[in-house]
Order: sequence, then C-alpha cells, then structure tokens
Amino acid sequence: MPLQHREVAPGLNPRTVRTAQGQLRVPDDWELLPPGDAALTRRVKVEGPCWTVSEKKGRKVFGHGVWAPAERIARLRAQLAEERLQPAHAKQLAAGRARREQKQVAYVEDFRGAVLQFLHFAPVHAELEAQLATAVTAHATPVGSGTVARTERIPVAERAAAAVIAWLRHQTTSYDSMRIARVKGRRRDVRRELAEQSRRLLARYRNGDVVERAACPLWQALAAAGRGEASG
Repeated sequence: MPLQHREVAPGLNPRTVRTAQGQLRVPDDWELLPPGDAALTRRVKVEGPCWTVSEKKGRKVFGHGVWAPAERIARLRAQLAEERLQPAHAKQLAAGRARREQKQVAYVEDFRGAVLQFLHFAPVHAELEAQLATAVTAHATPVGSGTVARTERIPVAERAAAAVIAWLRHQTTSYDSMRIARVKGRRRDVRRELAEQSRRLLARYRNGDVVERAACPLWQALAAAGRGEASG
C-alpha cells in the first residue's frame, strides 16, 4: 500500500522516489517539505503517512526532506507560525537555549577531564599537558563540529582518546598534505601508522623524558596555535 510511512531515496524522475521494491510515483496532492524546520517536520510525520527522503553518499546520509499531503504541510506550517508569534514561545526558546548552553559547558568540562586522563603526562610536563588538553577540547567539542567528540555511540573516555589522536594526526604529521594512493584500505593503514607515531610521542611525555622543544612537533603545533589565537 503506497500511502504509508516509508523511508525512500530520490527517484530518477521528478516526483518519484525509490524503494527496495522499485520506483514509486509521489501522489499528485503531495509536496516535498524541504529539511531545515525540525519542528514542522516532526508534526508532519506524526499526523499521518509521509515519505522521508534520504540518500547515502559514502559514509554519510543526506536528508532531502519529506513528501506529505500539501494540505497537511500548509496547515501545520500556519499553526506553527502562529505559535511562534506568541510570547510563550519566545520564553520556551530562551529556556531551551539556556539548558543547551549549560549542558554544553558541562560536557566541555567533562571532555577536557577525559582528555587529561588519557594524556596522563608526567608532572614535569604538566604545563604542556594542560595546553594540549585545551587545544584538543576547543577543536573537538563545538556543537555541530562533526568530530568524534560529538558522537554518543562510544564512552567519553574513548571519544577523548580518539580526539587526541586525530588532533595529533592533523597538527603534528604531514597527513593533510600526503598523496595517498586510491587503494582500498590504504588511507586506513596510513591513519593507523600515524596513530602509532602519535602514541610513541605521547609516551615520551608520559615517561617524563627530556624533550627538545625546538625539535618536537607537538611543541611546534601548540606554539603555532598560540600565535594564531594571538593574531586573531
């Protein structure tokens, strides 16, 4: 039965979608609600049958909107617009922003603590440890950054470890400028090799080794980051 909730892909022709069973034509009285208004999309989905359009490209899934009856979309859009004009709605938005900001501040603090636990440098390198933790946290935790720190699929300790290794890969190695052969698994192998290189670097600071700053890529990366903040 076509008029039911479906997860579909873009069709080959206008007003068509693809399913596992084949191509379907969109009902004539339906229209596509583009992505961008989460509240309206939720209401449209809750009220009745609709087709959610998404497309997978590589590892990412891109949403293309929701097909639903045009009358439903227009009616719910008007209702929502009226609600958004009310003072109560503004208060609700402000309260929501405050809750999200508080949650973000708490998460940044927890994440930085997890980074420090992962680094676990010897006391002689405490200053560098703090600088690195701050740099990694600032890069990884912003909302919408798309970094491993923003995923909830793994514990925060694993996120912190992965974020440190990722930061070191981009800031202390030539990874970003490498010409990597387009061979299946080669990029993964390179990342694994660089991760081992980063772990050896971290081990020196955990062991309390004497490190010559001028020759250390970590010191150089943090110094460059500091200069960038000062100029900004």
